[in-house]
Amino acid sequence: MSSNWNPNKQGKFRNSIGEETAKRLSPQERNTFSTDVVPEKAILVSICPSGQTMERTEEFLDELAFLLETAGGMALRRVVQRLERPDTRTYIGSGKLEELKEYKQALEADFIVFDDELSPAQLRNLERELECRILDRTTLILDIFAKRARTSTAKTQVELAQLQYMLPRLTRMWTHLERQRGGIGMRGPGETQIETDRRLIKEKIGLLKEQLASIDKQKTLQRKNRESLVRVALVGYTNVGKSTLMNVLSKSDVLAENKLFATLDTTVRKVVVGNLPFLLSDTVGFIRKLPTQLVESFKSTLDEVVEADLLLHVVDISHPDHEAQMASVNKTLGEIGAADKPTLVVFNKIDCMKAEDDEKTDSQPVRPTGSLFISARQKSGIEQLRQRLYDEVSRIHAIRYPYNNFLY
Repeated sequence: MSSNWNPNKQGKFRNSIGEETAKRLSPQERNTFSTDVVPEKAILVSICPSGQTMERTEEFLDELAFLLETAGGMALRRVVQRLERPDTRTYIGSGKLEELKEYKQALEADFIVFDDELSPAQLRNLERELECRILDRTTLILDIFAKRARTSTAKTQVELAQLQYMLPRLTRMWTHLERQRGGIGMRGPGETQIETDRRLIKEKIGLLKEQLASIDKQKTLQRKNRESLVRVALVGYTNVGKSTLMNVLSKSDVLAENKLFATLDTTVRKVVVGNLPFLLSDTVGFIRKLPTQLVESFKSTLDEVVEADLLLHVVDISHPDHEAQMASVNKTLGEIGAADKPTLVVFNKIDCMKAEDDEKTDSQPVRPTGSLFISARQKSGIEQLRQRLYDEVSRIHAIRYPYNNFLY
């Protein structure tokens, strides 16, 4: 492996100086320095299997590039190969691997990102062949979650997911011991170190699971204390505008950014429409190929969705692949046992649609019955949504509390 590769490298700084020091410099001196972090450069790699168009593959790579940008990186180039299925050894074929080597050297890329979860063997072989950091889609998503986690609950959930992902891939982190494999005087240390780390990680996973079990009990108790009110949960693909809609409906200030996974912790607010109060929760966004480890570790957060009385499925209708995003959300809802929940589909961001998008929407009237079209940012269609929420919540309340209907 190349000696100039640093696996712990996190970023580059261009003539970096402290902000306080920069304030004391003259304008001319300030121009000489920069406190900005230079984004790490990466190459994106994917395969186009049979039955999938190249346009579809490019859309997936667009999302991977957005994930990379959210993590603080920059995509230099995309490499796509048509393959029936990923190569079990190196994901891509040997010829495309040589081509990737040339791109990596010519562009001086810091790392390479693959748009699938790689097996431990694939990661090990690719790092040996390309002599640089190799990330897969799961690693990138976990990194974003770790960066976005703010509360102790979110940090615990993300750490558990990271350790569960790391455990079967632990051997690749000890390549500095790879020569200690066997023979006279060569037995033991490498495997001993790996086994020690594996045991420590398993112990840490057990501790984190106990902490999350305790958190889950607290969350369950909190939800029981709120059973007197109807609960509505916002669900949808990441970056479709759930938090913006939450702010509009509840008049709160939940963080809303044009980035993936801006919200990790569930936020619950009391909303009153007319004279009818209910609880509205904003949950973590879903994404295509959401890592299994995250679904498992975020169970206490996703239970807010499972136990909700009504789901508001928010969809970014301006996104060219919004139907596939809806399918991904419905798939995840099925995995967590919430597929049969009463659901109101809300198509958001109508203000971002182009004229050709409007024509396409008109020519494809296949929309869920009763769906609404709004712009949370422009507050267009919000009154119709409020009225629809009032009707739905009233219906649920009448079924649950038939003797209290006279209050409303």
